Amino acid sequence: MDKYICSLCPRNCNAVREENSGKGFCKAGTLPKIARAAPHMWEEPCISGTKGSGTIFFSGCVLSCVFCQNHIISSGGKGKTVTVYELSEYVRKLEQMGVHNINLVSPTPYVESIIRCFEIYRPKIPVVYNTGGYEKPETIRRLEGIVDIYLPDLKYIDAEKSKKYSGASDYFEYALPAIKEMVRQTDKPQFDSNGIMTKGTIIRHLILPQNTKNSIAVLDCIKQEFDDSVLVSLMGQYVPMFRSKEYKELNCRITAREYDKVLDHFDELELEGFSQELSSAQEDYIPDFDTDSL
Repeated sequence: MDKYICSLCPRNCNAVREENSGKGFCKAGTLPKIARAAPHMWEEPCISGTKGSGTIFFSGCVLSCVFCQNHIISSGGKGKTVTVYELSEYVRKLEQMGVHNINLVSPTPYVESIIRCFEIYRPKIPVVYNTGGYEKPETIRRLEGIVDIYLPDLKYIDAEKSKKYSGASDYFEYALPAIKEMVRQTDKPQFDSNGIMTKGTIIRHLILPQNTKNSIAVLDCIKQEFDDSVLVSLMGQYVPMFRSKEYKELNCRITAREYDKVLDHFDELELEGFSQELSSAQEDYIPDFDTDSL
């Protein structure tokens, strides 16, 4: 695909995208740009398992989170442009390594290429769509039959916070119906005999410092809208990075009191899923985006 007008995400840029560059919010071209393709052990236990998740990290993002841990690729542009066929070869090679799944991280700008990639080669292991949650339901519908597991964030309920911290005041009004579409496609979580997820949706939520009310509201929403149709991954790994220092309330780690308050509510709601220890709040868990190894 040499050139097209893009409206894949809620930004609705209607921007011209050429092979190696684009004029939209994400600045992505039509060809996929990747920053890492390797087994990854730091996802949820039912995703990483014992052999790792075959992650492909894409460059560019439809959000602009001020605390982004992967900012070097999400907004910094680091990555290697590949053809759709080369992308399919990365999928094949990861599968041959014995990973549990193919995990597409921040894939939204490249949905067109992803669809074509799996027309070229469809692995025999599950495909994971790992997203910040800012998606158009109609784009997600195009992935039915391709994606087996959805791994979306649900970052915010409050429009003021989503605008302030991620540059998207309409985040929740798109994220909720998009996740509903994901759950419609996958139904309730399914696992193999080793406890590895084969189909389903896991909703992630990162607790931000001085934002426990937002986290509690997100958990209440998940309980009301999805209950046991999804798993929930409650994350305590926040580390102030990127532009966090510009926001006093974000320029620190979450406290044990904040974490316990949200975790207690998680338990009270009897949501199924996972919770991280505060010890996971380390920069050591951030992947090395060494494009020379691609």
